[in-house]
Amino acid sequence: MQRGYIAENGEATIEGIRQLEPYKVDNAVILAAGAATRFVPLSLEKPKGLYKVHNECIIERQIKQLRSAGINDITIVLGYKKEMFFYLRDKYGIKFIFNNEFNSKNNTYSVFLAKNELKNTYICSSDDYFVRNPFQRYEYESFYAGYYVDDRTNEMYVKVDNRMKIIKMTKGLDHGDILMGQSFWTKSFSDKMISLLKDDQQIGIYDNMFWEWVVKDNLTTFPPLFFKLYSSDEIFEFDYFSQLREFDNRYVDSSHSKIMERIKLIFRCDEEDIVSFRNISEGLTNTSFIFKINDVDYIYRYPGNGTNKIINRKNEKNSLKIAYELEIDPTYIYLDINEGWKISKLVQSFREPDYHSKRDSSSVIKVLQKLHSANVKVDYGMKPWEDACRMERLLKNDNSDSFSKFEPLKQKVKKLYDKTQKDGIKKCFCHGDTYKHNWMIKDNGETLLIDWEYSGMSDPGIDVGYYIVDAMYDFDDARSFIKEYLAERDSAQNEFHFMAYTAIIAYYWFVWALYRESCGAVIGESLYNWYKMAEKYADYLLN
Repeated sequence: MQRGYIAENGEATIEGIRQLEPYKVDNAVILAAGAATRFVPLSLEKPKGLYKVHNECIIERQIKQLRSAGINDITIVLGYKKEMFFYLRDKYGIKFIFNNEFNSKNNTYSVFLAKNELKNTYICSSDDYFVRNPFQRYEYESFYAGYYVDDRTNEMYVKVDNRMKIIKMTKGLDHGDILMGQSFWTKSFSDKMISLLKDDQQIGIYDNMFWEWVVKDNLTTFPPLFFKLYSSDEIFEFDYFSQLREFDNRYVDSSHSKIMERIKLIFRCDEEDIVSFRNISEGLTNTSFIFKINDVDYIYRYPGNGTNKIINRKNEKNSLKIAYELEIDPTYIYLDINEGWKISKLVQSFREPDYHSKRDSSSVIKVLQKLHSANVKVDYGMKPWEDACRMERLLKNDNSDSFSKFEPLKQKVKKLYDKTQKDGIKKCFCHGDTYKHNWMIKDNGETLLIDWEYSGMSDPGIDVGYYIVDAMYDFDDARSFIKEYLAERDSAQNEFHFMAYTAIIAYYWFVWALYRESCGAVIGESLYNWYKMAEKYADYLLN
Protein backbone atom coordinates (compact mmCIF):
# COMPACT_ATOMS: atom_id res chain seq x y z
CA MET A 1 0.00 0.00 0.00
CA GLN A 2 2.89 2.35 0.78
CA ARG A 3 4.29 1.76 -2.72
CA GLY A 4 0.91 2.43 -4.29
CA TYR A 5 0.40 -1.10 -5.58
CA ILE A 6 -2.74 -1.76 -3.52
CA ALA A 7 -5.56 0.72 -2.84
CA GLU A 8 -7.26 1.30 0.52
CA ASN A 9 -10.06 -1.05 -0.49
CA GLY A 10 -7.58 -3.87 -1.04
CA GLU A 11 -7.75 -3.89 -4.84
CA ALA A 12 -4.68 -3.66 -7.07
CA THR A 13 -3.97 -0.24 -8.52
CA ILE A 14 -2.92 0.43 -12.11
CA GLU A 15 0.68 0.62 -10.88
CA GLY A 16 0.21 -2.62 -8.98
CA ILE A 17 -1.04 -4.37 -12.10
CA ARG A 18 1.93 -3.01 -14.01
CA GLN A 19 4.26 -4.48 -11.37
CA LEU A 20 2.54 -7.86 -11.77
CA GLU A 21 3.03 -7.91 -15.54
CA PRO A 22 6.32 -9.92 -15.56
CA TYR A 23 4.51 -12.69 -13.64
CA LYS A 24 1.52 -12.87 -15.92
CA VAL A 25 0.90 -16.33 -17.40
CA ASP A 26 1.15 -16.02 -21.17
CA ASN A 27 -0.41 -19.27 -22.27
CA ALA A 28 -0.83 -23.01 -21.78
CA VAL A 29 0.38 -26.00 -23.77
CA ILE A 30 -1.55 -29.26 -23.36
CA LEU A 31 0.25 -32.44 -24.40
CA ALA A 32 -2.20 -34.86 -26.04
CA ALA A 33 -0.22 -36.74 -28.71
CA GLY A 34 0.32 -40.09 -27.01
CA ALA A 35 -1.69 -43.26 -27.61
CA ALA A 36 -2.05 -44.03 -23.86
CA THR A 37 -1.44 -47.75 -24.42
CA ARG A 38 -1.81 -48.55 -20.70
CA PHE A 39 -5.41 -47.28 -20.86
CA VAL A 40 -6.63 -50.23 -22.93
CA PRO A 41 -9.24 -51.03 -24.07
CA LEU A 42 -10.70 -47.50 -23.99
CA SER A 43 -7.68 -45.82 -25.58
CA LEU A 44 -8.08 -48.01 -28.68
CA GLU A 45 -11.34 -46.22 -29.46
CA LYS A 46 -10.44 -42.63 -28.60
CA PRO A 47 -7.73 -40.64 -26.79
CA LYS A 48 -7.85 -40.71 -23.01
CA GLY A 49 -8.36 -36.95 -22.65
CA LEU A 50 -11.67 -37.15 -24.52
CA TYR A 51 -13.32 -39.52 -22.05
CA LYS A 52 -15.86 -38.12 -19.63
CA VAL A 53 -15.34 -38.21 -15.88
CA HIS A 54 -18.45 -37.42 -13.85
CA ASN A 55 -20.13 -36.47 -17.13
CA GLU A 56 -17.47 -33.92 -18.14
CA CYS A 57 -14.82 -34.42 -20.83
CA ILE A 58 -11.40 -34.41 -19.14
CA ILE A 59 -9.65 -32.08 -21.58
CA GLU A 60 -12.64 -29.75 -21.86
CA ARG A 61 -12.73 -29.44 -18.07
CA GLN A 62 -9.06 -28.45 -18.13
CA ILE A 63 -9.64 -25.90 -20.92
CA LYS A 64 -12.53 -24.33 -18.99
CA GLN A 65 -10.38 -24.12 -15.85
CA LEU A 66 -7.61 -22.36 -17.79
CA ARG A 67 -10.04 -19.91 -19.37
CA SER A 68 -11.69 -19.11 -16.04
CA ALA A 69 -8.22 -18.09 -14.79
CA GLY A 70 -7.93 -15.69 -17.75
CA ILE A 71 -5.68 -17.91 -19.85
CA ASN A 72 -7.22 -17.98 -23.31
CA ASP A 73 -4.10 -18.71 -25.39
CA ILE A 74 -4.16 -22.51 -25.34
CA THR A 75 -2.25 -24.86 -27.67
CA ILE A 76 -2.75 -28.63 -27.85
CA VAL A 77 -0.06 -30.93 -29.28
CA LEU A 78 -1.87 -33.72 -31.14
CA GLY A 79 -0.83 -37.06 -32.61
CA TYR A 80 -2.84 -40.22 -31.93
CA LYS A 81 -6.38 -39.97 -33.40
CA LYS A 82 -5.80 -36.22 -33.76
CA GLU A 83 -8.96 -35.65 -35.79
CA MET A 84 -11.09 -36.43 -32.74
CA PHE A 85 -9.83 -33.22 -31.08
CA PHE A 86 -10.58 -30.92 -34.02
CA TYR A 87 -13.95 -29.78 -32.65
CA LEU A 88 -12.11 -27.97 -29.83
CA ARG A 89 -10.85 -25.32 -32.28
CA ASP A 90 -14.33 -24.04 -33.05
CA LYS A 91 -15.68 -24.57 -29.55
CA TYR A 92 -12.84 -22.90 -27.59
CA GLY A 93 -10.53 -21.24 -30.12
CA ILE A 94 -7.75 -23.73 -29.46
CA LYS A 95 -4.52 -23.83 -31.53
CA PHE A 96 -3.04 -27.15 -32.67
CA ILE A 97 0.47 -28.47 -33.20
CA PHE A 98 0.82 -31.90 -34.84
CA ASN A 99 3.30 -34.51 -33.69
CA ASN A 100 3.53 -37.04 -36.53
CA GLU A 101 6.14 -39.09 -34.67
CA PHE A 102 4.02 -39.85 -31.60
CA ASN A 103 4.42 -43.60 -32.25
CA SER A 104 8.20 -43.53 -32.05
CA LYS A 105 8.97 -40.61 -29.70
CA ASN A 106 7.76 -39.62 -26.24
CA ASN A 107 6.35 -36.27 -25.08
CA THR A 108 9.81 -34.62 -25.02
CA TYR A 109 9.41 -34.30 -28.78
CA SER A 110 5.95 -32.76 -28.33
CA VAL A 111 7.51 -30.12 -26.10
CA PHE A 112 10.17 -29.45 -28.73
CA LEU A 113 7.51 -28.98 -31.41
CA ALA A 114 5.80 -26.43 -29.15
CA LYS A 115 9.04 -24.45 -28.64
CA ASN A 116 7.60 -21.26 -30.19
CA GLU A 117 4.79 -21.31 -27.62
CA LEU A 118 7.03 -21.64 -24.55
CA LYS A 119 7.14 -18.41 -22.51
CA ASN A 120 5.54 -17.99 -19.08
CA THR A 121 3.65 -21.17 -19.82
CA TYR A 122 1.59 -23.86 -18.12
CA ILE A 123 2.53 -27.35 -19.34
CA CYS A 124 -0.36 -29.78 -18.90
CA SER A 125 -1.33 -33.32 -19.84
CA SER A 126 -4.65 -33.89 -21.56
CA ASP A 127 -5.60 -36.65 -19.12
CA ASP A 128 -5.11 -34.74 -15.83
CA TYR A 129 -8.31 -34.28 -13.83
CA PHE A 130 -8.26 -31.41 -11.33
CA VAL A 131 -10.97 -31.50 -8.67
CA ARG A 132 -10.59 -27.74 -8.10
CA ASN A 133 -9.13 -25.21 -10.49
CA PRO A 134 -5.32 -25.15 -10.01
CA PHE A 135 -4.63 -22.34 -12.50
CA GLN A 136 -3.96 -18.67 -11.73
CA ARG A 137 -3.53 -15.49 -13.76
CA TYR A 138 -0.10 -14.86 -12.24
CA GLU A 139 2.68 -17.24 -11.23
CA TYR A 140 5.90 -16.22 -9.53
CA GLU A 141 8.25 -19.18 -9.99
CA SER A 142 8.61 -22.36 -12.03
CA PHE A 143 7.01 -25.35 -10.36
CA TYR A 144 5.72 -28.87 -10.84
CA ALA A 145 2.63 -30.01 -8.93
CA GLY A 146 2.41 -33.25 -7.00
CA TYR A 147 1.60 -34.96 -3.74
CA TYR A 148 2.94 -37.41 -1.17
CA VAL A 149 2.42 -41.17 -1.54
CA ASP A 150 3.13 -44.00 0.89
CA ASP A 151 3.94 -46.59 -1.74
CA ARG A 152 6.04 -47.37 -4.80
CA THR A 153 4.73 -45.97 -8.09
CA ASN A 154 6.08 -45.52 -11.61
CA GLU A 155 6.09 -41.73 -11.22
CA MET A 156 9.07 -39.41 -10.69
CA TYR A 157 9.90 -38.78 -7.00
CA VAL A 158 11.49 -35.55 -5.81
CA LYS A 159 13.53 -34.34 -2.84
CA VAL A 160 13.04 -30.69 -1.81
CA ASP A 161 14.76 -28.19 0.48
CA ASN A 162 13.06 -26.08 3.15
CA ARG A 163 11.89 -23.63 0.46
CA MET A 164 10.23 -26.50 -1.52
CA LYS A 165 12.85 -26.13 -4.25
CA ILE A 166 13.44 -29.45 -6.02
CA ILE A 167 17.02 -30.57 -5.39
CA LYS A 168 16.81 -34.18 -6.61
CA MET A 169 14.61 -36.23 -8.93
CA THR A 170 14.58 -40.04 -8.93
CA LYS A 171 12.51 -43.11 -9.84
CA GLY A 172 11.58 -46.23 -7.93
CA LEU A 173 11.25 -45.05 -4.32
CA ASP A 174 8.98 -46.81 -1.82
CA HIS A 175 7.35 -43.54 -0.71
CA GLY A 176 7.76 -39.80 -1.07
CA ASP A 177 6.65 -36.77 -3.08
CA ILE A 178 5.73 -37.57 -6.69
CA LEU A 179 5.27 -35.25 -9.66
CA MET A 180 1.67 -35.26 -10.83
CA GLY A 181 -0.47 -32.67 -12.59
CA GLN A 182 0.35 -29.29 -14.08
CA SER A 183 3.70 -27.57 -14.35
CA PHE A 184 4.51 -23.89 -14.83
CA TRP A 185 7.63 -22.63 -16.63
CA THR A 186 8.91 -19.10 -16.41
CA LYS A 187 10.38 -17.60 -19.57
CA SER A 188 13.94 -18.33 -18.39
CA PHE A 189 13.01 -21.97 -17.62
CA SER A 190 11.36 -22.31 -21.05
CA ASP A 191 14.43 -20.87 -22.78
CA LYS A 192 16.69 -23.39 -21.06
CA MET A 193 14.41 -26.28 -22.03
CA ILE A 194 14.32 -25.13 -25.66
CA SER A 195 18.11 -24.88 -25.77
CA LEU A 196 18.58 -28.42 -24.41
CA LEU A 197 15.96 -29.93 -26.70
CA LYS A 198 17.46 -28.26 -29.78
CA ASP A 199 20.84 -29.75 -28.89
CA ASP A 200 19.28 -33.19 -28.46
CA GLN A 201 17.57 -33.29 -31.86
CA GLN A 202 20.74 -34.56 -33.53
CA ILE A 203 21.48 -37.08 -30.75
CA GLY A 204 18.04 -38.31 -29.69
CA ILE A 205 18.92 -39.23 -26.09
CA TYR A 206 15.47 -38.12 -24.92
CA ASP A 207 13.43 -39.38 -27.88
CA ASN A 208 11.78 -42.12 -25.80
CA MET A 209 11.57 -40.20 -22.52
CA PHE A 210 9.17 -37.85 -20.79
CA TRP A 211 10.34 -34.22 -20.59
CA GLU A 212 10.87 -34.61 -16.83
CA TRP A 213 14.04 -36.57 -17.60
CA VAL A 214 15.55 -33.56 -19.35
CA VAL A 215 15.08 -31.58 -16.14
CA LYS A 216 16.31 -34.45 -13.96
CA ASP A 217 19.56 -34.83 -15.88
CA ASN A 218 20.22 -31.08 -16.00
CA LEU A 219 18.61 -29.94 -12.74
CA THR A 220 21.51 -27.79 -11.57
CA THR A 221 21.66 -25.86 -14.85
CA PHE A 222 17.95 -24.97 -14.92
CA PRO A 223 16.49 -21.96 -13.12
CA PRO A 224 14.99 -23.11 -9.78
CA LEU A 225 12.04 -25.52 -10.06
CA PHE A 226 9.78 -25.71 -7.02
CA PHE A 227 7.44 -28.46 -5.83
CA LYS A 228 3.82 -27.32 -5.43
CA LEU A 229 2.23 -29.63 -2.88
CA TYR A 230 -1.36 -30.80 -3.25
CA SER A 231 -3.26 -33.58 -1.53
CA SER A 232 -3.76 -36.87 -3.36
CA ASP A 233 -7.52 -36.29 -3.66
CA GLU A 234 -7.09 -33.06 -5.69
CA ILE A 235 -5.24 -34.29 -8.80
CA PHE A 236 -5.98 -37.49 -10.70
CA GLU A 237 -4.34 -39.11 -13.68
CA PHE A 238 -5.96 -42.26 -15.04
CA ASP A 239 -3.17 -44.43 -16.40
CA TYR A 240 -5.29 -47.57 -16.27
CA PHE A 241 -8.95 -48.28 -16.92
CA SER A 242 -9.23 -49.80 -13.42
CA GLN A 243 -8.31 -46.39 -11.90
CA LEU A 244 -11.11 -44.70 -13.84
CA ARG A 245 -13.55 -47.35 -12.62
CA GLU A 246 -12.55 -46.64 -9.02
CA PHE A 247 -12.97 -42.87 -9.43
CA ASP A 248 -16.19 -42.84 -11.45
CA ASN A 249 -18.50 -45.79 -10.78
CA ARG A 250 -20.37 -45.00 -14.00
CA TYR A 251 -17.62 -47.05 -15.70
CA VAL A 252 -18.18 -50.16 -13.58
CA ASP A 253 -21.45 -51.26 -15.19
CA SER A 254 -20.88 -49.68 -18.59
CA SER A 255 -17.77 -48.12 -20.11
CA HIS A 256 -19.78 -47.14 -23.23
CA SER A 257 -17.08 -48.97 -25.19
CA LYS A 258 -17.73 -51.07 -28.30
CA ILE A 259 -14.86 -53.35 -27.35
CA MET A 260 -16.30 -54.07 -23.91
CA GLU A 261 -19.73 -54.69 -25.42
CA ARG A 262 -18.20 -57.23 -27.80
CA ILE A 263 -16.44 -59.08 -24.99
CA LYS A 264 -19.66 -59.14 -22.95
CA LEU A 265 -21.54 -60.60 -25.90
CA ILE A 266 -18.99 -63.37 -26.60
CA PHE A 267 -18.67 -64.46 -22.97
CA ARG A 268 -22.25 -63.61 -21.90
CA CYS A 269 -21.00 -61.80 -18.81
CA ASP A 270 -21.41 -58.44 -17.10
CA GLU A 271 -18.92 -55.66 -17.73
CA GLU A 272 -17.74 -55.70 -14.13
CA ASP A 273 -16.60 -59.31 -14.68
CA ILE A 274 -14.04 -58.13 -17.28
CA VAL A 275 -10.92 -57.11 -15.34
CA SER A 276 -7.09 -56.99 -15.26
CA PHE A 277 -6.43 -55.19 -18.55
CA ARG A 278 -2.81 -55.34 -19.70
CA ASN A 279 -1.42 -53.88 -22.86
CA ILE A 280 0.73 -55.93 -25.22
CA SER A 281 3.30 -53.95 -27.16
CA GLU A 282 1.97 -53.16 -30.61
CA GLY A 283 2.71 -55.80 -33.22
CA LEU A 284 3.62 -55.05 -36.79
CA THR A 285 0.03 -55.52 -37.97
CA ASN A 286 -2.26 -55.10 -34.94
CA THR A 287 -2.54 -53.90 -31.34
CA SER A 288 -3.57 -56.36 -28.64
CA PHE A 289 -4.37 -56.42 -24.93
CA ILE A 290 -4.98 -59.04 -22.25
CA PHE A 291 -8.07 -59.22 -20.06
CA LYS A 292 -9.36 -61.66 -17.46
CA ILE A 293 -12.77 -63.25 -16.87
CA ASN A 294 -13.30 -65.74 -14.02
CA ASP A 295 -9.53 -65.94 -13.45
CA VAL A 296 -8.89 -66.96 -17.07
CA ASP A 297 -6.74 -64.73 -19.31
CA TYR A 298 -7.70 -63.90 -22.89
CA ILE A 299 -6.25 -61.72 -25.66
CA TYR A 300 -8.23 -59.19 -27.67
CA ARG A 301 -6.74 -58.20 -31.02
CA TYR A 302 -7.50 -54.75 -32.43
CA PRO A 303 -6.70 -54.54 -36.16
CA GLY A 304 -4.20 -51.93 -37.38
CA ASN A 305 -4.98 -49.11 -39.81
CA GLY A 306 -4.92 -50.14 -43.46
CA THR A 307 -4.95 -53.90 -42.77
CA ASN A 308 -8.45 -54.25 -44.23
CA LYS A 309 -6.94 -53.54 -47.65
CA ILE A 310 -4.44 -56.41 -47.50
CA ILE A 311 -6.13 -59.02 -45.24
CA ASN A 312 -9.38 -60.86 -45.92
CA ARG A 313 -10.89 -61.45 -42.47
CA LYS A 314 -13.40 -64.03 -43.73
CA ASN A 315 -10.51 -66.14 -45.01
CA GLU A 316 -8.57 -65.63 -41.79
CA LYS A 317 -11.52 -66.90 -39.75
CA ASN A 318 -11.77 -70.01 -41.88
CA SER A 319 -8.04 -70.64 -41.44
CA LEU A 320 -8.30 -70.25 -37.68
CA LYS A 321 -10.98 -72.95 -37.61
CA ILE A 322 -8.79 -75.25 -39.71
CA ALA A 323 -5.73 -74.65 -37.48
CA TYR A 324 -7.89 -75.33 -34.43
CA GLU A 325 -9.10 -78.63 -35.86
CA LEU A 326 -5.54 -79.62 -36.79
CA GLU A 327 -4.53 -78.86 -33.16
CA ILE A 328 -1.82 -76.54 -34.43
CA ASP A 329 -3.51 -73.50 -32.85
CA PRO A 330 -5.93 -74.36 -30.01
CA THR A 331 -6.17 -70.74 -28.81
CA TYR A 332 -8.92 -69.51 -31.16
CA ILE A 333 -12.27 -68.36 -29.69
CA TYR A 334 -13.83 -65.81 -32.04
CA LEU A 335 -13.07 -63.50 -34.97
CA ASP A 336 -15.35 -60.82 -36.42
CA ILE A 337 -15.06 -60.88 -40.22
CA ASN A 338 -16.42 -57.34 -40.70
CA GLU A 339 -14.06 -55.40 -38.42
CA GLY A 340 -11.21 -57.86 -37.88
CA TRP A 341 -11.17 -58.03 -34.07
CA LYS A 342 -10.34 -61.38 -32.53
CA ILE A 343 -10.46 -63.05 -29.11
CA SER A 344 -8.08 -65.89 -28.19
CA LYS A 345 -7.08 -67.83 -25.11
CA LEU A 346 -3.81 -66.68 -23.54
CA VAL A 347 -1.13 -69.36 -23.30
CA GLN A 348 0.42 -68.69 -19.92
CA SER A 349 3.75 -70.45 -20.01
CA PHE A 350 5.68 -70.69 -23.24
CA ARG A 351 8.79 -69.47 -25.00
CA GLU A 352 9.55 -68.47 -28.56
CA PRO A 353 11.95 -70.63 -30.56
CA ASP A 354 15.66 -69.91 -30.44
CA TYR A 355 16.84 -69.49 -34.03
CA HIS A 356 20.21 -70.97 -33.11
CA SER A 357 18.75 -74.08 -31.45
CA LYS A 358 18.73 -77.23 -33.61
CA ARG A 359 16.10 -78.73 -31.31
CA ASP A 360 13.77 -75.74 -31.69
CA SER A 361 14.24 -75.72 -35.46
CA SER A 362 13.27 -79.39 -35.58
CA SER A 363 10.11 -78.66 -33.55
CA VAL A 364 9.15 -75.89 -35.96
CA ILE A 365 9.86 -78.09 -39.00
CA LYS A 366 7.60 -80.89 -37.66
CA VAL A 367 4.68 -78.45 -37.34
CA LEU A 368 5.29 -77.11 -40.86
CA GLN A 369 5.44 -80.64 -42.24
CA LYS A 370 2.14 -81.50 -40.50
CA LEU A 371 0.52 -78.31 -41.76
CA HIS A 372 1.71 -78.64 -45.34
CA SER A 373 0.71 -82.33 -45.58
CA ALA A 374 -2.81 -81.76 -44.19
CA ASN A 375 -5.66 -82.71 -46.48
CA VAL A 376 -6.95 -79.13 -46.65
CA LYS A 377 -7.93 -77.08 -49.68
CA VAL A 378 -9.17 -73.48 -49.66
CA ASP A 379 -9.79 -70.99 -52.44
CA TYR A 380 -7.53 -68.23 -51.09
CA GLY A 381 -3.91 -67.75 -50.13
CA MET A 382 -0.83 -65.57 -50.37
CA LYS A 383 0.74 -64.98 -53.75
CA PRO A 384 3.84 -63.13 -52.54
CA TRP A 385 4.98 -61.88 -55.92
CA GLU A 386 1.54 -60.79 -57.13
CA ASP A 387 0.61 -59.40 -53.69
CA ALA A 388 3.82 -57.37 -53.54
CA CYS A 389 3.02 -55.89 -56.96
CA ARG A 390 -0.48 -55.01 -55.75
CA MET A 391 0.87 -53.20 -52.68
CA GLU A 392 3.41 -51.45 -54.91
CA ARG A 393 0.47 -50.04 -56.90
CA LEU A 394 -1.16 -48.83 -53.66
CA LEU A 395 2.06 -47.00 -52.81
CA LYS A 396 2.25 -45.43 -56.26
CA ASN A 397 -1.32 -44.14 -55.91
CA ASP A 398 0.01 -41.75 -53.25
CA ASN A 399 3.39 -41.06 -54.85
CA SER A 400 4.15 -42.25 -58.37
CA ASP A 401 7.93 -42.10 -57.79
CA SER A 402 7.91 -43.79 -54.39
CA PHE A 403 9.11 -47.15 -55.69
CA SER A 404 11.55 -46.25 -58.48
CA LYS A 405 14.72 -46.77 -56.41
CA PHE A 406 13.69 -50.36 -55.59
CA GLU A 407 13.14 -51.35 -59.23
CA PRO A 408 16.51 -53.20 -59.55
CA LEU A 409 15.64 -55.45 -56.57
CA LYS A 410 12.17 -56.05 -57.99
CA GLN A 411 13.64 -57.31 -61.29
CA LYS A 412 16.00 -59.72 -59.50
CA VAL A 413 13.15 -61.19 -57.46
CA LYS A 414 11.02 -61.46 -60.62
CA LYS A 415 13.75 -63.61 -62.26
CA LEU A 416 13.78 -65.94 -59.24
CA TYR A 417 10.01 -66.13 -59.20
CA ASP A 418 9.96 -67.10 -62.88
CA LYS A 419 12.52 -69.86 -62.22
CA THR A 420 10.30 -71.43 -59.54
CA GLN A 421 7.26 -71.76 -61.78
CA LYS A 422 6.29 -75.31 -62.77
CA ASP A 423 9.20 -76.94 -60.94
CA GLY A 424 7.00 -79.54 -59.25
CA ILE A 425 6.47 -77.91 -55.83
CA LYS A 426 2.71 -77.96 -55.24
CA LYS A 427 0.70 -75.44 -53.27
CA CYS A 428 -0.62 -76.49 -49.88
CA PHE A 429 -2.25 -74.95 -46.81
CA CYS A 430 0.30 -72.50 -45.37
CA HIS A 431 0.56 -70.07 -42.47
CA GLY A 432 2.30 -67.20 -44.30
CA ASP A 433 3.85 -65.40 -41.30
CA THR A 434 6.20 -67.85 -39.59
CA TYR A 435 8.52 -65.47 -37.72
CA LYS A 436 9.36 -66.48 -34.16
CA HIS A 437 6.77 -64.26 -32.44
CA ASN A 438 4.01 -66.45 -33.89
CA TRP A 439 5.47 -69.64 -32.40
CA MET A 440 4.87 -70.90 -28.87
CA ILE A 441 6.91 -73.75 -27.38
CA LYS A 442 5.15 -74.85 -24.19
CA ASP A 443 6.86 -76.31 -21.13
CA ASN A 444 5.88 -79.83 -22.23
CA GLY A 445 7.49 -79.30 -25.64
CA GLU A 446 4.20 -78.86 -27.54
CA THR A 447 4.73 -76.33 -30.34
CA LEU A 448 1.88 -74.02 -31.40
CA LEU A 449 1.60 -71.66 -34.37
CA ILE A 450 -0.71 -68.65 -33.96
CA ASP A 451 -2.00 -65.64 -35.99
CA TRP A 452 -3.34 -66.80 -39.36
CA GLU A 453 -3.95 -63.49 -41.15
CA TYR A 454 -1.75 -64.39 -44.14
CA SER A 455 -2.70 -68.08 -44.41
CA GLY A 456 -4.20 -70.08 -47.27
CA MET A 457 -3.26 -72.23 -50.26
CA SER A 458 0.23 -71.02 -51.09
CA ASP A 459 3.70 -72.14 -51.96
CA PRO A 460 5.26 -73.88 -48.90
CA GLY A 461 8.39 -71.86 -49.63
CA ILE A 462 6.79 -68.85 -47.95
CA ASP A 463 6.61 -70.63 -44.57
CA VAL A 464 10.07 -72.16 -44.74
CA GLY A 465 11.58 -69.05 -46.31
CA TYR A 466 10.16 -66.54 -43.86
CA TYR A 467 11.48 -68.46 -40.86
CA ILE A 468 14.92 -68.30 -42.52
CA VAL A 469 14.47 -64.59 -43.28
CA ASP A 470 13.55 -63.61 -39.74
CA ALA A 471 16.37 -65.74 -38.34
CA MET A 472 18.65 -64.02 -40.86
CA TYR A 473 20.33 -67.35 -41.52
CA ASP A 474 23.39 -67.47 -43.72
CA PHE A 475 23.29 -69.78 -46.73
CA ASP A 476 24.64 -72.91 -44.97
CA ASP A 477 22.15 -72.64 -42.09
CA ALA A 478 19.32 -71.97 -44.52
CA ARG A 479 20.24 -75.00 -46.64
CA SER A 480 20.43 -77.21 -43.53
CA PHE A 481 16.95 -76.04 -42.42
CA ILE A 482 15.54 -76.71 -45.90
CA LYS A 483 17.12 -80.17 -46.15
CA GLU A 484 15.57 -81.24 -42.84
CA TYR A 485 12.18 -79.92 -43.93
CA LEU A 486 12.34 -81.67 -47.33
CA ALA A 487 13.51 -85.00 -45.82
CA GLU A 488 13.08 -87.69 -48.50
CA ARG A 489 12.12 -85.04 -51.08
CA ASP A 490 15.51 -83.36 -50.82
CA SER A 491 17.09 -82.53 -54.18
CA ALA A 492 19.12 -79.70 -55.72
CA GLN A 493 16.05 -78.46 -57.62
CA ASN A 494 13.83 -78.45 -54.53
CA GLU A 495 16.54 -76.77 -52.45
CA PHE A 496 16.79 -74.03 -55.09
CA HIS A 497 13.02 -73.52 -54.93
CA PHE A 498 12.99 -72.94 -51.17
CA MET A 499 16.12 -70.78 -51.24
CA ALA A 500 14.48 -68.69 -53.99
CA TYR A 501 11.35 -68.29 -51.89
CA THR A 502 13.51 -66.98 -49.07
CA ALA A 503 14.28 -64.00 -51.31
CA ILE A 504 10.72 -63.79 -52.64
CA ILE A 505 9.04 -63.73 -49.22
CA ALA A 506 11.64 -61.27 -47.87
CA TYR A 507 10.80 -58.99 -50.79
CA TYR A 508 7.06 -59.37 -50.10
CA TRP A 509 7.48 -58.30 -46.45
CA PHE A 510 9.72 -55.41 -47.48
CA VAL A 511 7.02 -54.02 -49.81
CA TRP A 512 4.41 -54.76 -47.13
CA ALA A 513 6.47 -52.68 -44.67
CA LEU A 514 6.66 -49.76 -47.09
CA TYR A 515 2.89 -49.87 -47.46
CA ARG A 516 2.25 -50.14 -43.69
CA GLU A 517 4.53 -47.16 -43.03
CA SER A 518 2.58 -45.20 -45.64
CA CYS A 519 -0.49 -45.90 -43.43
CA GLY A 520 1.27 -44.46 -40.35
CA ALA A 521 2.73 -47.61 -38.78
CA VAL A 522 6.32 -47.65 -37.51
CA ILE A 523 8.03 -50.83 -38.72
CA GLY A 524 11.57 -49.98 -37.69
CA GLU A 525 14.63 -52.15 -38.33
CA SER A 526 12.63 -55.06 -39.78
CA LEU A 527 12.01 -53.09 -42.98
CA TYR A 528 15.76 -52.87 -43.66
CA ASN A 529 16.35 -56.49 -42.67
CA TRP A 530 13.76 -57.69 -45.19
CA TYR A 531 15.33 -55.55 -47.90
CA LYS A 532 18.78 -56.86 -47.03
CA MET A 533 17.74 -60.53 -47.01
CA ALA A 534 15.84 -60.20 -50.30
CA GLU A 535 18.88 -58.70 -51.99
CA LYS A 536 21.36 -61.08 -50.36
CA TYR A 537 19.56 -64.26 -51.42
CA ALA A 538 18.59 -62.94 -54.86
CA ASP A 539 22.21 -62.03 -55.66
CA TYR A 540 23.50 -65.36 -54.33
CA LEU A 541 21.09 -67.48 -56.34
CA LEU A 542 21.25 -65.49 -59.58
CA ASN A 543 25.06 -65.47 -59.53
